[in-house]
Amino acid sequence: MAIRFFIFAALFSSSALGAEVAGVKLEEQLQAGNANLVLNGAGLRKRLFFQVYAIGLYLPRKTASAEEAIGAPGPKRVAIHMLRNVGAAEFSEALAEGIRANHSEADARALEPRVQELAAIMAEVKEAKKGMAIALDSAGAETRVLIDGKPSGKPIAGEDFYRALLRIWLGPRPVQDDVKKALLGG
Repeated sequence: MAIRFFIFAALFSSSALGAEVAGVKLEEQLQAGNANLVLNGAGLRKRLFFQVYAIGLYLPRKTASAEEAIGAPGPKRVAIHMLRNVGAAEFSEALAEGIRANHSEADARALEPRVQELAAIMAEVKEAKKGMAIALDSAGAETRVLIDGKPSGKPIAGEDFYRALLRIWLGPRPVQDDVKKALLGG
């Protein structure tokens, strides 16, 4: 009986936590606006041998399909927890590179004004500092940026822009293959 209790307690506590990546705890569920979202997966972005950020993907329901995660309508969140300081220009350029890598030249050019809007929001922050939480939220028609839980800048229009952001990590040429796998629950 005691063994069953400890097994149950261990299962319950691990499911309540969600995931831990490089010391960052990601909750199993969260509320974004009026939506309840579940942690689809979490991973670690590295550059060379540096840990850059822990990342979690929150969706209305779990999926192992990149196409479904990108294309499904409704609210979503990409939660980024910085593990080192990165300048705003470098952070924004990395996002822009990820968009260019996963879109045709014409599509990337069409997204460029909104990429610049995101870069302007990050420029106001000046630096993505170690410990900072950056959330990219979609409610469908727009992308909201939250820095440490507070809205930053004005919403960026278009569901297509949020799908473009998701392709950075989930597209055919993701920024890091093992991050894509991790975000899809692998």
